[in-house]
Amino acid sequence: MDPGEELPSMLWGLDPTFSAFARLYVKDILLMKESCQVPDIYFYKSHPIFNVDVLGTVVYKKEREDFFCYGVDDGTGVINCLCWKDDLIKEGVACAWTKPSDDVQGGFSLAAELKKLRQAQQGRYRLEIGDLLRIRGPVKTSRQQREILAFTYYKVEDPVMSIQIEWMFAVLELYREFYDKPLDLQGDATSQAANTSLGKATKILKDFLKQKSVSKFRPYDVEDLLQPLILTGAKMAPKDQVPAAGPSPCQQLSMLLKEALEVLQNEGIVYRKVKSQDEVYSVTAQDKDLLMAVKDIIREDSKREKYREKGCHILHILSAARQRHSLNLTKATLELVLTLLETNSDIVSTADNYFTLF
Repeated sequence: MDPGEELPSMLWGLDPTFSAFARLYVKDILLMKESCQVPDIYFYKSHPIFNVDVLGTVVYKKEREDFFCYGVDDGTGVINCLCWKDDLIKEGVACAWTKPSDDVQGGFSLAAELKKLRQAQQGRYRLEIGDLLRIRGPVKTSRQQREILAFTYYKVEDPVMSIQIEWMFAVLELYREFYDKPLDLQGDATSQAANTSLGKATKILKDFLKQKSVSKFRPYDVEDLLQPLILTGAKMAPKDQVPAAGPSPCQQLSMLLKEALEVLQNEGIVYRKVKSQDEVYSVTAQDKDLLMAVKDIIREDSKREKYREKGCHILHILSAARQRHSLNLTKATLELVLTLLETNSDIVSTADNYFTLF
């Protein structure tokens, strides 16, 4: 990676992924570029990565005196995982099969129970091909081969694949919310913006829509919610200050409400199905007709030969939804709808921005 494109190392600590075990796909771990500033630090897009957390199936294994070497396949690729043996494993079968000297026939034997516990512990760290393995540790490059050096690893029992399904959804959410988004170093500016009148107004409206489960509203329905912000601003002005010419409190309230609604529209939280003099805003998460329309589009078009393999692209869904539901539908609104449908297991993302029925 070009040093000019890298985040300076002194700023890496501002990125939460740097101090966490990043749940990345194996294919992305293999393709990450190594830092030009510090060895054994890698970059996924703009995020510095040191430790990773991987769940996958063992597809090959090698055993040496001091370590196991497992090939782990998470469905996107295979990576080599180096797992050092601890003293318990090195003791091996010899200790596990030591005959207890104090067995009590027909009763409880502490030595026998310790033997069973030792065998169970060894079983979690000694895996076979086909076993499910979770491994956490730093990424290394040895002999031009990318591998994971395990801090901790263990066998995962998942007979009905519930853990793997939960993991798949969790990783997908992490990619959408963190890994695929550029690092925002304007944290202070964002925090300050949240404390402005607009930031407070937007939060008030979001909380109201969520708590009341509102499906539709007009501006005058929520206008009173923002009234305290205008009154607070007036009270904070110095008493001896001469009032300057400007908008009246009523005009300020109207302007603040308009700006807050624009923010909600840009985020896809609300939208106007029909633009008319009667300003009616629909709440995306509560619009059952919109959710059903998008689901129907994906179900119907996924059966077509063109979309059968990868599913429907988001831009195709957006075009169809505009024709079927509302010409004013934005991409941000559709993205929120797709997220809700995927969370409810109605649809699944097959690739980047491609969707099909679950």
